Amino acid sequence: MYGLDSKWLVMALLVLGSGISYADVYKYVDGAGHVYYTDKPRHSGFRLIIHTPVAFSRSAPSGALASAHSRYSSRIFEKNRQQYTPLVEAAADRYRLDPALLHAVIQAESAYNPGAVSNKGAAGLMQLMPGTAERFGVRDRFDPVENIDGGARYLSALLGMFRSDVRLAVAAYNSGENTVRRFGNQIPPIAETQDYVDRVLNYYRR
Repeated sequence: MYGLDSKWLVMALLVLGSGISYADVYKYVDGAGHVYYTDKPRHSGFRLIIHTPVAFSRSAPSGALASAHSRYSSRIFEKNRQQYTPLVEAAADRYRLDPALLHAVIQAESAYNPGAVSNKGAAGLMQLMPGTAERFGVRDRFDPVENIDGGARYLSALLGMFRSDVRLAVAAYNSGENTVRRFGNQIPPIAETQDYVDRVLNYYRR
């Protein structure tokens, strides 16, 4: 379904709210400003805007709905993790990283969602900011191959800067290497960064 106007999107939102299971919805805006919606994206320019988790009856108990959604999310998470593992392993080998560390960063950053976008503008599996993407030659931050490669290069560079100190490299991945340096090569006293380091290291240990 290509080249449809916003009425189709409104219909999709209404249908999704009805408890009936339909496909995910993707959006693409071309260079001329034309907007396209589809359930079958044909290239990486399409962005996921509506995610249909599963069909639920409106009469289903909230606990059952939450449990079913959790199981569905777990299946998607594991499916994506397996799908991107060859890319992770290849990038880890290319930049001499532990694949488990790369997996831990991706899990903390995007939970293996290649279309993830943060409120600060970071995008893709490894949540690259525009400046970081440009720095490491990533043209399409939503392309899993480019995103993982660029993120791995950045993480490898950070490990080099901080003498293979994983904690500092992970902190710098979150808050920037200059922030870590500003605090005397220590994990910055920033709650978000400290929580992020703990989360990544917990995933890494697993």
